Amino acid sequence: MKERKQLTKTLVESSLMVALSTVLSMLKLAEMPYGGSITLASMLPIAVIAYRHGVITGLGSGLVYAALQQLLGLNTLSYVTGWQSVLAVILLDYMLAFTVVGFAGIFRGRIAKNSLMSASERQKLELGTGMVLACILRYILHTVAGATVWAGLSIPTEAALIYSIGYNATYMIPETIVNTVACVWLGGVIDFSKNLPVRFAPSDTDTAQSAEAYGWLSRIAAIILLVIVVADSVMIFPHLQHPDDGSFTFEFLSSVNWIAVTVVSAVGIVIAAVSLFVHKILREKKA
Repeated sequence: MKERKQLTKTLVESSLMVALSTVLSMLKLAEMPYGGSITLASMLPIAVIAYRHGVITGLGSGLVYAALQQLLGLNTLSYVTGWQSVLAVILLDYMLAFTVVGFAGIFRGRIAKNSLMSASERQKLELGTGMVLACILRYILHTVAGATVWAGLSIPTEAALIYSIGYNATYMIPETIVNTVACVWLGGVIDFSKNLPVRFAPSDTDTAQSAEAYGWLSRIAAIILLVIVVADSVMIFPHLQHPDDGSFTFEFLSSVNWIAVTVVSAVGIVIAAVSLFVHKILREKKA
């Protein structure tokens, strides 16, 4: 009975996270002209499931998420001909590419608990590293698809592999940054090792009172830094593609609104630094 209850809980939780990932995948921060997009940390919920319940559950959730992504991208199949090409697109660009997100939980427990890291620091490192691995695997699959199925269609037949490496990097690099930063931030706030996720307790260097009173300052700093990373990625990376054929190029970096990039980065960094400085002063004063 207990095992059945736990299985039901895991299935419900996985279903909710798959649904959340699907919704986040439709909130696109930037979309490339020849396929690929930068989303609002759409892989994060699947990574959380994989971290909480293991790689097998993560891969299962990733497979369902992949099937939903395929349904949302059915129009992509209209660009290829022949059942072999259709099958390759389904497998490489969708089913395998999104299923591998389940590997994001593979590093849970890999860092010894007797290390100098706190529980939140260990979780941040494990979850963040897992997300990077998942993104690399997904990038490889998209690259292989581009160099084979899409060669001669949206990708030139000549030097298809090099072209595919560059093209897919223009959205997978910022997608990796956004999802990894989100993993690290959330991993330092919520303890996913518990049966029901809870906020991490104040560290030994904080008193409960000071953390409760001034912790919002450090959270503001973290959120601001995340916004900076997302905003800069969205403003810069789409310009690394040629607007006519989607090829990777530095030619159009001059069209980036560098004033906006500089202002957003500078203002955000200053506000984050001030928030952290004030937080430090108030903590020391309270202690």
